[in-house]
Amino acid sequence: MQRSLKDYIIILLKGIAMGAADVVPGVSGGTIAFISGIYEELLTSINAVNLDAIKVLKKEGFKAMWKLVNGNFLLALLTGIGVSVLSLAKLIKWLLVNEPILLWAFFFGLVVASVFFVGKQIKNWNIVKVLMLIIGAALAFYITILPPVADQVTSSWFLFLAGALAICAMILPGISGSFILLLLGAYRPVIDALDQRNIKIIFLVGSGAIIGLLTFSRVLKWLFDTYKEMTLAVLTGFIAGSLNKIWPWKETLSWRTDSHGKEVPFIQESILPINYEGNPELLWAIILAVIGFSVILLLERFSKENKVS
Repeated sequence: MQRSLKDYIIILLKGIAMGAADVVPGVSGGTIAFISGIYEELLTSINAVNLDAIKVLKKEGFKAMWKLVNGNFLLALLTGIGVSVLSLAKLIKWLLVNEPILLWAFFFGLVVASVFFVGKQIKNWNIVKVLMLIIGAALAFYITILPPVADQVTSSWFLFLAGALAICAMILPGISGSFILLLLGAYRPVIDALDQRNIKIIFLVGSGAIIGLLTFSRVLKWLFDTYKEMTLAVLTGFIAGSLNKIWPWKETLSWRTDSHGKEVPFIQESILPINYEGNPELLWAIILAVIGFSVILLLERFSKENKVS
């Protein structure tokens, strides 16, 4: 596929959006990839990184191998994700502590729109697909109510495993890789490592992520090639079920002490705004949810125009 510099800048921006989503526990970068029209190309490109690519490198050289794996696309996208994760980690940490309702409201609107976007890709609904949607939603909802593991001093193998599991979730629309890290008790160590540029932890988690990515992407590619609409039904359910995690108004049931000695929420449950203790910021939350919803509509329209051109 012949692309211009403008096309790669757009892919870079999509990577930045994916990275921003992946930093937040509850929002999937895979969802952003899907609605921006690059999801299947991403899976295909990742799957091209295999032993055949190494053989091409040996026989035909780097240029042929780079073309085989769609290297320019992957480089632009991964650069955007990396820049976003490293630059936004501190901002997201601040927003999660100081403006959680407004942050979650924005992403809630974004994910609600994503449910409709992914669901409408299915042209022929039937009882089996509806059942798969319900199963996907139930599974995702169950994951959101699992109690997280307290943050801990983690070993090297655990950080590697956490990275592998998190990346599987990150490329799966509806399931947040950051939330998987939260469930495992690895979210705070990882987000602190990104903030403090802890190379050792970043390397361990990143290595696990690479292995997990190369493995799980093959499963997803096969599912899309073989059972595309069934897979879309499950993904629609996943995204819908994950909404519980990012509902803006929460009641804290228990607290924990973080690595800095501060008391932070540990187990929370969703409540109505009228039952929220303190200022529910309802008006601003609605405005930001609408903005989040609109972002998806704009991304969808932009993606369609891009395909036409």
